[in-house]
Amino acid sequence: MSRTAVPLPVRDLTQIHADGTWKTATGTETVTLLDPATEQPLGSTVLAGAADVNAAVTSARRALDHGPWGRSTPAERADVLERFADALEKHADDMSRLVTREMGMPLGFSLMNNVDAPAMVLRYYAGLSRGLEQEETRVPVGPGSRTVVRREPIGVAAVIPPWNYPVFLAITKIAPALAAGCTVVFKPSVETSLSGALLVRIAQEAGVPAGVFCFVPGGAATGAELVRHPGIDRVAFTGATSTGRLIGAECGERLIPANLELGGKSAAIVLDDADLEHTLQGLGFLSFLNTGQTCFAMTRVVATPGHYDRIVDGLAEIARQQVIGDPLAPATTTGPLVSARQRETVEQYVASGLAEGARLVTGGRRPDTPAKGWFYESAVFAEVGNGMRIAREEIFGPVVCVLRAADEDEAVAIANDCPYGLAGTVWTADPEHGLDIGRRVRTGTFGVNGYPPDISAPWGGMKDSGGGREYGPEGLESYRVVKSLYI
Repeated sequence: MSRTAVPLPVRDLTQIHADGTWKTATGTETVTLLDPATEQPLGSTVLAGAADVNAAVTSARRALDHGPWGRSTPAERADVLERFADALEKHADDMSRLVTREMGMPLGFSLMNNVDAPAMVLRYYAGLSRGLEQEETRVPVGPGSRTVVRREPIGVAAVIPPWNYPVFLAITKIAPALAAGCTVVFKPSVETSLSGALLVRIAQEAGVPAGVFCFVPGGAATGAELVRHPGIDRVAFTGATSTGRLIGAECGERLIPANLELGGKSAAIVLDDADLEHTLQGLGFLSFLNTGQTCFAMTRVVATPGHYDRIVDGLAEIARQQVIGDPLAPATTTGPLVSARQRETVEQYVASGLAEGARLVTGGRRPDTPAKGWFYESAVFAEVGNGMRIAREEIFGPVVCVLRAADEDEAVAIANDCPYGLAGTVWTADPEHGLDIGRRVRTGTFGVNGYPPDISAPWGGMKDSGGGREYGPEGLESYRVVKSLYI
């Protein structure tokens, strides 16, 4: 499909989207958005208030209960999702470039994760929607002639994605919600408010009906208003564990379901029989992708004795080879961190690692060039103990820790000795043995000699990485509720 350039949404976002139209927000507080590569103003966004949230939720409820969406067929919803995918691809250049300017993701990676993958997710759920059965009949065990088991949309869904993969992590929630027949109120992260608004405009162009996909920009206070609103029936959130706990508590109080995809500190177990070249190639990508701002990044590399020193040296060389610079430039592999505050957080973790006795092999400093922007050199630590902060807490930056394990049993124990449980990998010449290792590691997802998440299979975490699952039929079913009709 040809890629066309169209005017971007206004740089100064002052509106919400409800009832199919853009309305001036009642909130008066605004935030200036800075380009992390230049530290220059990119635009601004209003922080929607309680009245704005109420207008959006009311619109979504009306579209569900009284509009045509509530009476739509699965096939009709599938058509909408497919048009949405087409429209997103049509505006690929604008979306990918805008996200790059908002949060620093290198452009090629942005195109993949903010256009290509989201379009694939939309089409996947369109296909599932076409095969949905709304009712089935069962022969009762007790009295009665038959029972009709009916699956209905759960209602109005609040969708709150993070800034690190803003379009993909929004669409993995929006697509199954729409396929199930729900309506959505979407609140992006403040840092990616402009691309969030562009996504809504693309949905409008695709013919998503009025009120079905509403939008409120804002920060933590706006999100709290949305989660606590009595018109919300389900919450889908990706972000920090601390925020997830607050959302989980509020949803528990209201007795509504929540999908909480939270932090991670994923372990990559490297066994002595692993193919070293393949392992380093895979870990080089999985450890440093998106400047380490990835929840499933393999930031704890647990190596058995045969490969430990070579893994340390290999990862250090990969870190040194990263091309730091303008994320819009094709050669760049490492863009800036999203904000000055995030870079300061990473720096504090690096200082903590040094203070606790870990050996900094390479990186861990601000580069000399570019002079502007929140850039940071990818860091590799060796001689890391699993009790150190850098080994236990999510840094969300390009910092990799290499830990020693005497054998695979100790490697599994180290991998499991972690508050998080989102992802993990094992690297071995024996894939079947790798599966056995995966069965022993307490994570929601796990890869053998790689980590290619598959949208047809459920994805999510356990422990402090949250609960609930996205992707696959399971992701769609979480937006439906089951009702039994006895006859």
